[in-house]
Amino acid sequence: MGSSPRTVLRLALPAALKHLLDILQILIDMLMVGLISVSALAAVGMSMQFMMVLYAVMTLYVVGGNAVIARLIGERRRRRASALLFTLLLFATLFSIPFALGGYLSAEMLYAGMGAEAEVVEMGGIYFSILSLGITLIFLDGLFFNALSAAGDTTSSMYIKLLSALINALFNYLLIFGHGGFEAMGIAGAAYATLIAYGFNICVYSVLLIRGRGVLQLIPHITLHELRRALRVGWSAMLERLLSVTSFIFFVMIITVYGTSTLAGYQIGLRIEGLAFMPGFGFAVAAMALVGQNLGAKNPDAAYRSGLYSAKLAALFMGSVGLVLVAVPEYLAGFFTSDAEAIEEAAMYLMLVGISQVPLAMTFVLSGALRGAGATKTTMKINTASLWLLRVIPSFLAMSAGLGIGWIYIIMTIETFIKGALFWYIFKQRKWQKIRI
Repeated sequence: MGSSPRTVLRLALPAALKHLLDILQILIDMLMVGLISVSALAAVGMSMQFMMVLYAVMTLYVVGGNAVIARLIGERRRRRASALLFTLLLFATLFSIPFALGGYLSAEMLYAGMGAEAEVVEMGGIYFSILSLGITLIFLDGLFFNALSAAGDTTSSMYIKLLSALINALFNYLLIFGHGGFEAMGIAGAAYATLIAYGFNICVYSVLLIRGRGVLQLIPHITLHELRRALRVGWSAMLERLLSVTSFIFFVMIITVYGTSTLAGYQIGLRIEGLAFMPGFGFAVAAMALVGQNLGAKNPDAAYRSGLYSAKLAALFMGSVGLVLVAVPEYLAGFFTSDAEAIEEAAMYLMLVGISQVPLAMTFVLSGALRGAGATKTTMKINTASLWLLRVIPSFLAMSAGLGIGWIYIIMTIETFIKGALFWYIFKQRKWQKIRI
């Protein structure tokens, strides 16, 4: 526990590097798949919209579990926290099954429903149906990472992800292009490589937690009381994420109207921007864990300082990356495709999001701090209202009026500034310090 900048950095930097590896894994997938065709690139990019839905659903037990585990650790009730982790493992496994079946059976329909062109629908159907077979692995990976983070261990996850990303890149090379005696599988090979990497993650996490050398341990004990506490916190976080993801999907549908090159450019820009998310994600993880632990230890001032330090440090890091996005957008986009129109579209997106990285840092970190305190209803209200009223609806009206894609991105940037200011105001009020979980 603690609230010093050093404590924040100790948690944030490994989490940020882990997130960087997540982004690099996606970028490597897109680089390799991009060698197949622009349609394959668009298909893999669009799959992230569906994954966002799954990540939103996972919030039910991930955010709630994180908040309760952090409080229990702060209260020095480590065995109870470990029992909750085991209970959440069983819950996540059962919870994942219908989503795995649904994704496998309806992959092509999902792409068609997004308005994708025929070739994108075909390739996307292949890719996402295979990926759906491993949804249980994805659900458990999110649980283990967040549980260890809540307990103050982000370093283990960083090393696990480093090895996992290398495994993913190796099997991409072998399976997509048919090297090492394997048959060339194209976009299907990218999906199988991803599943192999997730399987590795779960094996290592399981060994680490069964041995129990850290704060948490997998012990076969079910605690329904703590599970109910986690789900009470998590349901509003899940609802928030689902509403937010729905808004993002509508936003992508609006962009899809502008054509495949614009869609590909947007997906490329979004992945590159993910590099700017890296420090924001790390500091959000630190803020969530430290706020929860300090509140559990009855130290609200330390909880406030830890959130404040996290937000300021994130703004410094993300603002610096934003300057790079503004300065050399075409150069960055050129790594992913040689298509001149897609590069131009990606550059437009990157220039506009580059100037909004500081308010985006406020949104990332302070919403994470509020979730760590259990204030998930507050984050739900702010995010939902902002995304729908200030982004999606104005973008739809702009598209309907025949305005260019640049206006859509301008609307998105303005919404980011307003939302960042709202989270800053709510956090400074400190009402979240009185919330009981």
